[in-house]
Amino acid sequence: MDYTIKPITTEDVKELQKVSRETFKDTFDEYTAPDDMKRFLKEDYETGKLIKEIENSNSRFFFLMVHDEVAGYLKINVGDAQTEHLKENALEVERIYLLPSFQHKGLGNVLLDYAEDTAKKEGYDYMWLGVYEKNINAQHFYKRHGFEGVSEHTFQVGSDPQTDWLLLKNLR
Repeated sequence: MDYTIKPITTEDVKELQKVSRETFKDTFDEYTAPDDMKRFLKEDYETGKLIKEIENSNSRFFFLMVHDEVAGYLKINVGDAQTEHLKENALEVERIYLLPSFQHKGLGNVLLDYAEDTAKKEGYDYMWLGVYEKNINAQHFYKRHGFEGVSEHTFQVGSDPQTDWLLLKNLR
């Protein structure tokens, strides 16, 4: 499949917002009450909040483009942009999502490999992420990529405190 990975800038915020909302809803709708989902999508992907995240020098967003169409996106964090201080010299994969029509085509591997290549090139010793305790498919995907469970934290979706398992991969 012909693809490119494109850095996201503030010029892309509306497309990022649209893709973020669609992919999060598609992934977690079955586990989340409608009011909690609506509140989360409105507040967490609000334009101003996304612009601040894009402008944070310790966060980077990338679109995965397939034939000039957005297929999904990746967000990585380092330093104080990480959602947890899990390990010294680590890179966090905070978001990795594909639109439904691009799932099950190997493109998740493309995004995760891109994050890992970036981490290695930049000299990070570890890569980590959080995965929802009920998202079994994602857990299997990350295990195949060498991630191991080390901890957990609460991920708030509206008024619903959900549990994410924190997974770590040693890159050395």
